[in-house]
Amino acid sequence: MHTPIFKGAAVAIVTPFYEDGSVNYDAFGEIIEDQIKNGTDAIVVCGTTGEASTLSHEEHLDVIEYCVKKVNHRVPVIAGTGSNATDTAIYLSKGAEDRGADAVLLVSPYYNKATQKGLYLHFKATADAIKIPCILYNVPGRTGCNIAPATAVKLAKDTENIVAIKEASGNISQIAKLAALADGCLDIYSGNDDQIVPIMALGGLGVISVLSNVAPRQTHDICQAFLDGDVKKAAKLQLEAIDLCDSLFCEVNPIPVKHAMNLLGFSAGPLRLPLSPMEDENLARLKKSMENYGLLK
Repeated sequence: MHTPIFKGAAVAIVTPFYEDGSVNYDAFGEIIEDQIKNGTDAIVVCGTTGEASTLSHEEHLDVIEYCVKKVNHRVPVIAGTGSNATDTAIYLSKGAEDRGADAVLLVSPYYNKATQKGLYLHFKATADAIKIPCILYNVPGRTGCNIAPATAVKLAKDTENIVAIKEASGNISQIAKLAALADGCLDIYSGNDDQIVPIMALGGLGVISVLSNVAPRQTHDICQAFLDGDVKKAAKLQLEAIDLCDSLFCEVNPIPVKHAMNLLGFSAGPLRLPLSPMEDENLARLKKSMENYGLLK
């Protein structure tokens, strides 16, 4: 049996930009330090929330390298290296491994999609090219492609370093089936902040979280309460966060969370096109939710 990459809450961290669109490494360092100080259990760099899809390959690997050096083994660093081109996923995964990442997060191929056979071959080829652990990432709402439970479990059984899956399908029935089929061979993490406790109740080990950007301590505490056996407390904390979770997704992620980070005083900066500034009414809703949650006065 493998040792889990992490238990608890991993932040899917934003990538801060200057107004000219270049990466703001000073702000990134401050955000990383704030996360670690507030109990984040792992950092996922260059994921969806990190706007990886608009980073050049060079920027992508530079951001991973900076994060690894800044974190300096205090918590695991998981690099988003998935792509809809298998060669690119292999290139980025090898690059992340060379730069010291503890694991990689591999999103299912988007736009071109794939059959279950294609998914199997894609993930297997990528994982076989590196030695560090791999987390599959199932988010059909963004990719148009669902990793079936049987496919995920076959990959885990056939490939030594495919050890976990981030499940953001939102389909609890599918996740229950996955947990039953996996029978412990695949660690499951929630990919949705509003489903942390339900997924942990099915054997999940925690969450890869957008909410953690703005509320790292609280998101950690939801997971920790569950891991400590206090399900009632975990559920209470989960429900308290639901309105904020909804507001963080009232426009496509990471538009709201980047605005939220700026509201909290972090220099997260603008978004890269095609992501756009928030609509005024949605920004007002986000502020209200942050006030109600105690993040803004």
